[in-house]
Amino acid sequence: MAPVSLAGPAASAALAPRLENFRRIVIKVGSSLLVDREQGCVKREWLAALARDIADLHRQGADILVVSSGSVALGRTVLAFPNGGLKLEDSQAAAAVGQIALARIWAEVLADEKIAAGQILVTFGDTEERRRYLNARATIGRLLDLRAVPVINENDTVATSEIRYGDNDRLAARVATMASADLLILLSDVQGLYTAPPNENPEAVLIPIVTRVTAEIEAMAGGAASQLSRGGMRTKIEAAKIATTGGAHMLIADGRVAHPVARIGSGAPCTWFLTGSNPVTARKKWIAGSLEPRGALHLDAGAARAIVSGKSLLPAGVTRIEGNFARGDCVLIRNADGGEIGRGLVAYDASEAVLIAGRNSQDIEALLGAPGRAAIIHRDDMVVAGE
Repeated sequence: MAPVSLAGPAASAALAPRLENFRRIVIKVGSSLLVDREQGCVKREWLAALARDIADLHRQGADILVVSSGSVALGRTVLAFPNGGLKLEDSQAAAAVGQIALARIWAEVLADEKIAAGQILVTFGDTEERRRYLNARATIGRLLDLRAVPVINENDTVATSEIRYGDNDRLAARVATMASADLLILLSDVQGLYTAPPNENPEAVLIPIVTRVTAEIEAMAGGAASQLSRGGMRTKIEAAKIATTGGAHMLIADGRVAHPVARIGSGAPCTWFLTGSNPVTARKKWIAGSLEPRGALHLDAGAARAIVSGKSLLPAGVTRIEGNFARGDCVLIRNADGGEIGRGLVAYDASEAVLIAGRNSQDIEALLGAPGRAAIIHRDDMVVAGE
């Protein structure tokens, strides 16, 4: 399959997916879209229009997550920092002040649409270390179950240049993978990926469909787009590689207009990066083949039948624990005969798993002295033989 489609509008429209077909969507909003550079305040009218777009998708049943920049841009105005680059400690101080305003504004515009917002601040380690990854994933999942919209940003108050994403494009792609989203929308100050930087080459052509990120595609990317933005087309290409590998489609679209997401649904120019997988398949491949098992759980016959039929693994069905694993590690799942029937990311350390094995989930708090998760391996964190 060719990596690039330069077909005409009709052919491209036929190839492009439709927004209403996605069940979980991450929308990334950059600082240059959200914050008025001259005034140092949020573009409230634009944001309210975006919130209506989000509400329309939400009412259709889609789960929506927002990855929003803007804390440093807002905070530097409140603290009267001059234009230009900031020292690390000043950037962290600006983020601390600006994040309060950013969270409040998102909560207000979504509340106007009868949607609750939940703030999540993450660092690089929260998506790279399995224990913290599972915690963040569980929190996001519960918010979505409650039909809230998580608003996510990098925790710039504690992240240093050595341990940060550095831009919210790649953060959004990691979040999309962590949340098992099937679409990532990067709202930008360009319509999509061009054959060359359009501000430098008037003959540059918008690429509507990218079926695979190749060296040719990477060569088309330019640098950062604006003073308020840490990202550019290169970071968006990196985000595309992360998202599509994780089973999510991604698109880049012009966010400078009113109702930018609704315009995508109406066929506005944009660039789609397509994946040949889906979030569930990609995650199961990762669990099955990319992680070294650190132990094993042996099950009784009833528990083995339950997980094969699509259920989570509860402590009551575990008869024996092997290994010295930690929460988030990959473990083998064995039936009563000792045969491997699956693998999964375990929700408890080995020392805790030994205490709750064979017991009812309602007893976990009494056994461990604190509330715990009902499942020892959740179905979303498990791959069963034959899948």
